[in-house]
Amino acid sequence: MTPFAIAGVQMYVNALQSNVDGMIHRLDILMARFPWTQMVLFSELAPFGPLDRYALPAENDTLEVFQAAARKHRVWLIPGSMFLRDAADGRIYNTSVVINPEGEIIRRYAKMFPFRPYETGVAAGTEFCVFDVPDVGRFGLSICYDIWFPETTRQLTSQGVEVLLHPVLTGTTDRDAELAIARATAAQFQCYIIDVNGLGAGGVGKSCVIDPTSMVLHQSAGQEDMFPIEVDLSMVRRQRETGMKGLGQVLKSFRDRSTDFSVYDRSSGTDAYLQTLGPLETPQQGSRAGLHVDVPAQSVPEVPIYKGTEAASNLTDSQPDFAPEPMPNPTAGTASQPQAAPTPAPVAAQPNPPVKPGVLTGSGETSSG
Repeated sequence: MTPFAIAGVQMYVNALQSNVDGMIHRLDILMARFPWTQMVLFSELAPFGPLDRYALPAENDTLEVFQAAARKHRVWLIPGSMFLRDAADGRIYNTSVVINPEGEIIRRYAKMFPFRPYETGVAAGTEFCVFDVPDVGRFGLSICYDIWFPETTRQLTSQGVEVLLHPVLTGTTDRDAELAIARATAAQFQCYIIDVNGLGAGGVGKSCVIDPTSMVLHQSAGQEDMFPIEVDLSMVRRQRETGMKGLGQVLKSFRDRSTDFSVYDRSSGTDAYLQTLGPLETPQQGSRAGLHVDVPAQSVPEVPIYKGTEAASNLTDSQPDFAPEPMPNPTAGTASQPQAAPTPAPVAAQPNPPVKPGVLTGSGETSSG
C-alpha cells in the first residue's frame, strides 16, 4: 500500500477583494484538525477571484505568502490558480503553482483551454504539468475546462501520472456534466481525480474525490468544506496491470493500438467537418446558429380571450380541409353497440334473509365494523 493524504478546500471566494488571508486561515484550521494531511489543493482562481483585472506579475508577494505557509505546515500546496501576467509577452495566463514542503515552487502550469468564448483576454498555455512526490508517486495538474479535452489527461497519464489534481471554478449549470466527465476520466485513464470547486464567485461547490474505478470517495455539497482523503497509489498500479476489477486494461490497450489518429494531423483534412461549425463566439438572443433552417414569421389569427363557440368557430374556420384518412380496416376505431344486460331472474323472497352482524334490519345506518 502506498498511502498519501490529500485535502481539498472548498471555500467562499470573493470577486472584488483578496481571498488570500482567508485561504491561509483555512489552511491553519485544516492542519490543526487533520495534521496527517500531506497535500492541500484549493479551487481555481481562489486567491483573487475570476476577474483578470487583478492579474499580478509572474513574481509577486502573494506567492511568497503561500510558500511560507507550505513551509510552516510541511505540506505540498497548490493554492488554486491566479491570473499572472507574463513578463516576456505581456499576456495573462490562468496559472497554478506547485509548492513543495520546503516552500519551493517546483512547477508552474498555465491552463491550456481557457473557457472560450467566455474567458476572453486569457492566453492558453502549452506546457503540461507533471511532478513526483518522492517515495509516493507521480502527480499531474490540469485546470477546470482542460478536463473536457481527454487529450490533456491522455498526455499526463501516458507519462505515468497516477493522481490528477483538478482545481475548478464552475458556477454554471454544467457542473453536473463536469462531474460526470470527472468520473469517466478516472475510469478511462485509471487514476485518482481530486476535483475542487469554490463557492460564491468561485463556483457552486460539489467538489469531489474519485478513485480509479470511478467510485466517488467524497462529494461536497453547497457549503464550505475541507476534506482530507487518504488515497492508495498501489491501487492505481494494480489496476493498470490487471484491469479495473480484473477487466479493462485501457492504458495497455491504447499502447498496443493498431491505428494512429489522423485527426491530430491538422493537415490531414480529417477534421474538415470542424471547419464548418462557425466561429467560437458567445451565442446571442434568439440565435439559431447550427440549426440551418429558415423559419418565416407566421401570423396567428386573433382569438377572443374568453372560451366559447365564437373562439372555437374561428379556430375551426382557419384550419384547412383535409380528406379523411382511410382506415385499413373499415371497422377500426368503431365500437360495437353495447348489448342490453339480461334481466336477472326473480329471486324468491326469503322469510328471514341473512343479516350482517352489527346491522339493524331496516336501519339506514351501517356499521364501519
